[in-house]
Amino acid sequence: MCGIVGYTGSFEALGVVLEGLTRLEYRGYDSAGVSYQVSDEISVIKKEGKLQNLKDALKDQNINSSLVIGHTRWATHGVVNELNAHPHANDLISLVHNGIVENADELREVLSSEGHQFQSQTDTEVFLVLLTKVYNETKNIVEAIGKAFSMVEGNSAFVIMLKGSEKLYAVKRSAPLVCGYDQATNSSLVSSDPYALVGYSEHLFFPENEVICEATPEGKISFYELDGSESKRYESQAPSMSLDATTKGEFEHFMLKEIYEQPELIKRLTQYYLDDTGLSTLEKLKKLDINHIYIAACGTAWHAGLVIRGYIEEYANIKVTVELASEFRYKKNIFNKGDVALFISQSGETADTLACQELCSENKIPCLSIVNVKGSTLYRQCDLNFPILAGKEVGVASTKAFTQQCLVGYVMANFLADGEIKQSVRKELSELSDRIDELLVEEAKNKVIDKVAQNIYSKKGFMFTGRGPYFPIALEGALKLKEIAYVHAEGYAAGELKHGPIALIDEEMVNIALLGPELFDKALSNAQEIKARNGYVITVGQALESKNKAVANEEITLNFSGLENLKSIYANVVMQVLSYEIAKKKGTDIDKPRNLAKSVTVE
Repeated sequence: MCGIVGYTGSFEALGVVLEGLTRLEYRGYDSAGVSYQVSDEISVIKKEGKLQNLKDALKDQNINSSLVIGHTRWATHGVVNELNAHPHANDLISLVHNGIVENADELREVLSSEGHQFQSQTDTEVFLVLLTKVYNETKNIVEAIGKAFSMVEGNSAFVIMLKGSEKLYAVKRSAPLVCGYDQATNSSLVSSDPYALVGYSEHLFFPENEVICEATPEGKISFYELDGSESKRYESQAPSMSLDATTKGEFEHFMLKEIYEQPELIKRLTQYYLDDTGLSTLEKLKKLDINHIYIAACGTAWHAGLVIRGYIEEYANIKVTVELASEFRYKKNIFNKGDVALFISQSGETADTLACQELCSENKIPCLSIVNVKGSTLYRQCDLNFPILAGKEVGVASTKAFTQQCLVGYVMANFLADGEIKQSVRKELSELSDRIDELLVEEAKNKVIDKVAQNIYSKKGFMFTGRGPYFPIALEGALKLKEIAYVHAEGYAAGELKHGPIALIDEEMVNIALLGPELFDKALSNAQEIKARNGYVITVGQALESKNKAVANEEITLNFSGLENLKSIYANVVMQVLSYEIAKKKGTDIDKPRNLAKSVTVE
């Protein structure tokens, strides 16, 4: 969620940190700030709103510092204003924070009773005051960080600057944190996202929970346990990202670019799992003793889990339970022999999903992931990982990651069923890639979708309906529209309309009715119920016969031939484009929707 970047070294640090924060704007935020050190004095500048506001405030400052920490905040504790924005600092320590201190109120009460003062409403300042108190007692910053961090509860990452020191310090618990160095330029960096370090670090380090990082301006990084002893609990790797994802190219928005990337990504996924490295991971999957699979995920990834459940139960005949991660982690779970857990996350840093994974690991349940970011916390903590190979997804509203997640699940299901990937699966994936490509470049089809968007973008509400494999797509279509167009939209199993939702229908309610050959007549009859109550009906999928044309106010027809098992994935691309066009006509911030974050690292 929050973006963190810290730099110490021989470069002009402010420019490096601002560039890193710019790369992390996609994560979502509501304020931004930096803290820097000049002549052993700590200064802070922070602004509410967009990062550009901070840049404008800094452009005439002529700040020449080799040590800077920066932050883009997504508010949790305290309203959105400059006082609550990060960094938080006093005359001794400055720090930035990603996550939540769950016992902040209790700590604040104790510290206040001891005479300590607070300026903000944030849980972050509580840690600042606590750390300062402990440092004044110990006079050793590593020792102080260890003691103070052991006193806070919840998932957090902190990056810390100490007056008079050119070093950066960082520590985390179940929140993203990466360190990097470049000895050629004598510099070290820390961040909440490896993407901020691309081009600045020749090597990356991913510390485990409760490991303190000490980064020097000479490009040296040391690791310590909370008790101050040397730690070996970290992973290292060479950077694997490029900056290509930061450019939109010919596209107006990253979301549209990422929709158009899908045909090529499907080909890449096919190559990886059918002919390359991923095949060996599938073989390891087949060796597991699986009687029941728990899938835990959030948001779009949860919808992908519903799609994958259908594939695994249909082809592999294995029982699958799909859980919202935020609920699964708190309910009583009864695990049995043969249970396996599958976690789905684009970022691999989703807090609720990680908590579920840790719960399953504690109960000795084999953990699998479908994840986009190699080296993420989820990737490092699972027994088997199935990368979706989507590349950097900058748009907050997930598009290409959803498609890739579903298709990885489809490949897994087929391998569990047959112990191999049949030629028919390869052919169908190739056909899907080609069909999506045709859909996106076909001028006539795009005109139809644009016309539909023009006719409905001002309506008061949207109801997406589907049956069978199209029900998860209805949920995902509704989520995509509400995320980027800021309109009320809900997804329903079409057969459930008569059990309450039909009360909402009037001439201002739009029904996006997904129609495939599966349960076609029943799904069509549900659309007819809406039409009979003056709802505005748009059918997407199988063409209507002439006798049924009156059901639809508008029709987006799709050619499903050759897509025996992937028709719903194909239909979802139409949902993505339609949502994009509606949002564009409403003039919303499509790539960075209000109140949303790309990587949700708090509950």
